[in-house]
Order: sequence, then structure tokens, then C-alpha cells
Amino acid sequence: MNLISKLIYNFILLPLLMILTLIGALFNKKIRTGISGRLKSIDSLKEFSKQLKPRNICYWFHAASYGEYEQIRPVLAGLKEVELHAKIIVSFFSPSGYNNVHDDHIDCKIYLPFDFPWTIRKAMKLTRPKKLIFAAYDIWPNLIWSAHRRKIHATLFAARFVKGTKKLKPIIRNFYRSVYRCFKTIYTVDESDYLRVQNLIKGQNSPVLRVLGNPRYDQVKYKADKFTVAHTESVLDRERRIVAGSVHLEDETVIMDALAEILKKHEDVSLVWVPHDPDDSYISRAETFFSKHGFECKRLEKKKVKIPNVRVVLVSVVGLLSRLYWHGQIAYIGGGFSTGVHNTMEPAIARLPVLFGPRNKQFHATGELIKAGGGFEVKTPDDIKTILDKLLLDKDYFLKCSFAATDVIHQNLGSATRVVRGIIRD
Repeated sequence: MNLISKLIYNFILLPLLMILTLIGALFNKKIRTGISGRLKSIDSLKEFSKQLKPRNICYWFHAASYGEYEQIRPVLAGLKEVELHAKIIVSFFSPSGYNNVHDDHIDCKIYLPFDFPWTIRKAMKLTRPKKLIFAAYDIWPNLIWSAHRRKIHATLFAARFVKGTKKLKPIIRNFYRSVYRCFKTIYTVDESDYLRVQNLIKGQNSPVLRVLGNPRYDQVKYKADKFTVAHTESVLDRERRIVAGSVHLEDETVIMDALAEILKKHEDVSLVWVPHDPDDSYISRAETFFSKHGFECKRLEKKKVKIPNVRVVLVSVVGLLSRLYWHGQIAYIGGGFSTGVHNTMEPAIARLPVLFGPRNKQFHATGELIKAGGGFEVKTPDDIKTILDKLLLDKDYFLKCSFAATDVIHQNLGSATRVVRGIIRD
């Protein structure tokens, strides 16, 4: 079955993916940037390999984008403390990771090379990593198969296998089994993930499988510590402000009218609007909409959290969102009506009840927030208005939800240490 999977992938799926990528590059700048970066990856690895000394142990981490790197960051920091002479390669699939991650622990930062057998073979030969470590997902078959063939230990951590995953569907599961069984160790986020992965890989010579949690909770807590000191006051003492973060175009059609109605009903409430892509067209569209509804709007265009005293603030710079949550009381997180909800942990640690769309099942934190009462799945404008009204009118209910959101983060700390221990020992 392994041979059949390799033939299907290399002669059908991978060529088809490349064709679609090249077509997409004609219309999408990010795809073009990714292709350009991947073409330079082998040269970057050649330069890096020249710096390696016999005493150096090389670890290769891979993250799809910036969000997944937030899971890697605390693991990488912990690993560097133990393996003093370790050299670290971090590869990214997306420009959002490659362009925005700046970490002194990284010795070589690259775009993931194209997953052609000959390209991956060259990358493995140049770097000879002791371990190949993936965060969450974005598993590339030839990279895994090549590592397995070369007896390079491949690890997957923060693995999520949600209920109904296509990886367990008939026929398709055989392909995924051929990939996942080439890992040496798989660390899942929770017990349900463990059972689904076990169902996929069961048999002789299966990977070591453990439940070790999600290190992103540790990273969110670490980043929040400096804000916690500065914001010791009760969340009730903050401005009555809703922070709409990482908003996609698909979110706008659901939430804009609802938010406008809430702002009209509650005259002491303001809004901070942060698009996922702060392109001028997105900002201008929101500015036009809220202005037509009679709200004064101002743009926040500098990387300083000094929020203008107006009803609607439009953020046109990146890198501020995690700090802005500490200046609000309630958060809406975008992506839940399109590609999947973005980071709900950052508003939760900032003591904000969190609203998000229905595409959230692949994320452990959203399920935990809903279960605890600190998070709310919304599907319609009426859902949004009902929940926001209750949070804004009922102080006791708001405080209960605020505490529940923060408690989810604290209840899930410690994963980074467990993952580092697993990487070293397993």
C-alpha cells in the first residue's frame, strides 16, 4: 500500500497541486512569493550546512504559518536550553510565517522546499537532521517518507484529528496511514485526538503515541505576562469596547450590521476593527459602512496602542492585535465563516469572552472555551446581537464568562515542557 500511495501522490496528486499553484500564482501575490522563496531554499540550506560543526545536532522544525510557529516557539526555547549546541532549521509554507517570525533561536529560516522527491532528498542530505518536527498539521508526504527511509526521527506534536476528519474516510485513510505510520512519535492535543490517530495508525511498528497537549497555551501565557502586570485592574474598569480581530471578508457579511445595531443601542460601547488583511480596500470598506451608520471613525496607523476616543477605530497595521485585547471587554475573532477561526487564546488570556464563527472544530481552544462558558459560536447576526446584549447588560454574567475564558488557558499550561521532554527522550 505504501508503494501505491507514493505512486498516486507523485504522479497524480503532486503534479495536480503544482498546476493549481502555478495558476493561483497568476492572481495571488502570496502564492508568487511562496514559489519564489521555495526556489531559494536549497541554496539557503547549502550555506547553512557549511556552518555545521561535528558537535552540532540539527533539528528541523516545520510550521505552516505564523500561527503554527506560536506552537513551536516555547518548544524551541525549551529545547535550546537543554541542547546548547543544537542548530535549528525552521521551515514555513506560508509567507505569513516566513516574513513575520523573528526569533534568535532560529539558525536557518527557509520556505519549505517543493515536495519533489529529488528536492527533499537533497535537503535531507545537506542538513542530516537528528529529528524532523512538525507542528499540528501541514504534513508533506515525500518529506516524511524520505525521513523514514533515512532513519531520521520524525515527530508530530499538537496533532489534531477532529471528529469526522477526512483522514479516516474509507480509501483516503489508506493514503494517510502510509504517511502517519512513518512518524516515530505523535503527540496529540487531547484524548479524543489520541483515539482517532490510534485508529488510523494501529498495527505493528506504529509510532509512539502520547497525549501532551498544545504548547500554544504556554506561548500565549508567556506573551501575556507582561500585559498582566500592566493591567492589574478589573476587566470591568476597562473601556466598554468590542475588539473584532482577524476579520475576513466572509465575516463582514454576518457581523457588520449586528455590530452597528449594538453600537446604536449601547451608546457607551465602542469598536476596534482589525482586518485579517489590513489592505486599504478592506479598511476603506469598513470605514464607509460605519460612517454611513453615523459613527465617527479613525484609523490606527502606528504600532502604538493609543486608541483614539471615537466609536469605531480601524486598525491598518499588523502586530497590534494581542495588545489591543487588553484594552477591550469582548472579542469577536474572524475566520470562522471561511478558512477557520483565528487565535482565540489571546483574547481569552486577556479576560475577554470570545465570539467566533462555526468553522472552529479543528481548534482545541474553541471547544474548551465553549464548554467552559467563555466562548460562543455564532452563526447569524441575531446570534451575535443576543450574546453581545447579554454580556453588555448583565455584569455578573459577563464576569463569569470572562473568568471562564481565562481559566481555559491556565488549565492547559505545561504542554511545552512535556513536548520538549518527549523530543529528547522518545
